[in-house]
Amino acid sequence: MSPSTRRLLKESTDLQTNPSPYFHAAPVSDTNLFDWHFTLLGPPPPSPYAGGIYHGRITLPPTYPLRPPSFRFLTPSGRFEVNREICLSISGHHEETWQPAWGIRTALIALRSFMDGDAKGQVGGLDDFEGVFGGEDKSEGMEAGKKDGDGDEAAAADAGIAAGVDTSQIPQAEVQAQAQTQQPQQQQLQHTPPATRPPPPVPAAPAAAAAAATSQDTPWLDRAIIGVIIALAAMILRRLTRDMDSE
Repeated sequence: MSPSTRRLLKESTDLQTNPSPYFHAAPVSDTNLFDWHFTLLGPPPPSPYAGGIYHGRITLPPTYPLRPPSFRFLTPSGRFEVNREICLSISGHHEETWQPAWGIRTALIALRSFMDGDAKGQVGGLDDFEGVFGGEDKSEGMEAGKKDGDGDEAAAADAGIAAGVDTSQIPQAEVQAQAQTQQPQQQQLQHTPPATRPPPPVPAAPAAAAAAATSQDTPWLDRAIIGVIIALAAMILRRLTRDMDSE
């Protein structure tokens, strides 16, 4: 078994064991792990894509995860062209920005957040808003994707709905939390005051330190000098006394 196959089996098991309420993704068949289909819930309100369910395809290269996957939508969304590879920083159009540590789960989270961005001429993107299969129209969008695809794609789309990817399955608190996590990190940094550090202690000047040490040693020197003078005076007195006694 190749490293790519082991990686894809691990990701498929993880997505089944820990499903996301915002998307469903799985290989089309057990015999081909390099062809996946996904069902994606639109971004939370007030996004114009909120409430929509969109179906797409993921094509993974044989060297995955060293090289990024490719994405395309099979249902009309108004944001991306139908059945055309999308140019994103997480897709095969920008291999230089792809990180092997990322996976299909990470890529789908990013793809969902990219839906609210401007196309700005990107490959596979639509500059003019052409309507969204969201809200009550989401079933129509899913049916359009089934008609454009084959039997496996239709089954994958049905599997996404059966997996619970629906706005009615998501509590409002989770929707609000998801909207907050999609705010740019720079906006958070603007409201965060920079941390202040206390000024480092200023070391004492060498001359001042030497003067302090000298002042502490001065009393001991004075006492030693006085002691020597007293000893000399005592010796002189003794000598004078001896001389007087001898006379």
